[in-house]
Amino acid sequence: MSDTENRASHPLPHPARISISDRVIVRITGPGTDKFLQGQFSQQIDDVTQSHSPRAAACTPKGRAYCLTRLVRDGDDVLMELPVELADDTVSHLRKYLMLFRGTSMEVEAKARIIGLMGQATATQLLPGAITDKLTAAGDTVALPGGNLVRTMSTAEGISRFELWQTGDLDQLLQQALHDIPEATLADWHAAEIAAGVAALTPATKEGFVPQMLNWQHVGGIHFKKGCYTGQEVIARMHFLGQLKKSLFRFTTDQAANPPTPGEAVLDGDRPVGNVINSVGLSDGTAEFLAVVRHDAADHELALESAPNTPLSQRPLPYSVSEREQTGTSDT
Repeated sequence: MSDTENRASHPLPHPARISISDRVIVRITGPGTDKFLQGQFSQQIDDVTQSHSPRAAACTPKGRAYCLTRLVRDGDDVLMELPVELADDTVSHLRKYLMLFRGTSMEVEAKARIIGLMGQATATQLLPGAITDKLTAAGDTVALPGGNLVRTMSTAEGISRFELWQTGDLDQLLQQALHDIPEATLADWHAAEIAAGVAALTPATKEGFVPQMLNWQHVGGIHFKKGCYTGQEVIARMHFLGQLKKSLFRFTTDQAANPPTPGEAVLDGDRPVGNVINSVGLSDGTAEFLAVVRHDAADHELALESAPNTPLSQRPLPYSVSEREQTGTSDT
């Protein structure tokens, strides 16, 4: 998610429209769709409905996330989004399990796209108020001609955000309404994701973290009472035994000639205590990033490995992380 060529606006623009060009939409279709997804993802598939599109994770048998996504019901099919740089590997891996479900397929929708929208006014500009009233919580969804509009997590600073998953032709009025919304950059969307505390995996971080370390339960991505799925035993044990010792934090650094890279170490003195997940440079010369950091070090004076003499400043998230108050003995 780091963008060294373009810096995000500071403060973030809204209302704004962004083409999320670094994501692709994948369609799962066929009679085995729900059973396949139920066995591989952390979400209860019965909760994926025409009006609710929750996040989900797919993990290794050791509970490490290799896919963070959202699931959107589209008729009898289910859509999911993937980072462009991980899409081929993720689809190839999941197809190994899909082979068990005759007549069910998983393909990238070449003509589909996701448009990010920032600001409550963007939703009311696209839809009548009676319909936007249904989009009150993250994951709430309304179907449109040619796609679905999904409310996503607001930023910690209170900017409402939406995603338009376009899978077909939009009608002329909707196209014009979209065109009338000021356009912003992909870096602006990346900054908004960081400000909303929503992690995204990269080649440097996939299979590195249990979903709870990425706060995935706090963005609605884990159903702890569903049945067995790949990695579920590790995820459930960490949840029910209170063993989470590190989680996702939001930081700002003034040393931002180049934003920190995913996987870079976060230091407490000379001791590594965490890793950068996503970062973005801001127009004021600073950078913001999400990092998984040990709870027992989070309030210390931390720095990046690339800038050990520049202290980091912790920034708020739009949700609380209750596990930071718990204690336990495991450091998974």
